[in-house]
Amino acid sequence: MEFNKDDYMELLKVRGRGALGEKMGIEVIEASPERMVGTMPVEGNTQPMGLLHGGASVVLAESLGSIAAQLHAGPDRRIVGIEVNATHHKSATSGIVTGVATAITLGKTLCCHEIVITNDKGERTCTARITNLILAKR
Repeated sequence: MEFNKDDYMELLKVRGRGALGEKMGIEVIEASPERMVGTMPVEGNTQPMGLLHGGASVVLAESLGSIAAQLHAGPDRRIVGIEVNATHHKSATSGIVTGVATAITLGKTLCCHEIVITNDKGERTCTARITNLILAKR
């Protein structure tokens, strides 16, 4: 079955963002295996000094990359993250951050995405990469 972008967004509405994504306030704006876009509020996701927590950026990155890999794998396959890394370039203290996950490779067993997270001014705050393994059908 061939999916289009509306189908991907509908699938996300049915399956949901997951408990952690909901707690973090992540909203998916655009969804496809090749490109995922999502936002997350800074408020409620800060460390004690009032800056966006680096782990929150990684949650946004991993969420976008994992959803994109799942969309590539299809609804009858499962994916698991096997590696994620992130470089934090700049802090954010308010507003929202936007993550854009772009596919690097979409294979039969591995998917890799680069995720660029920017603040309200369009300044890069984090660059992440995630690799997901597509599990065999069971």
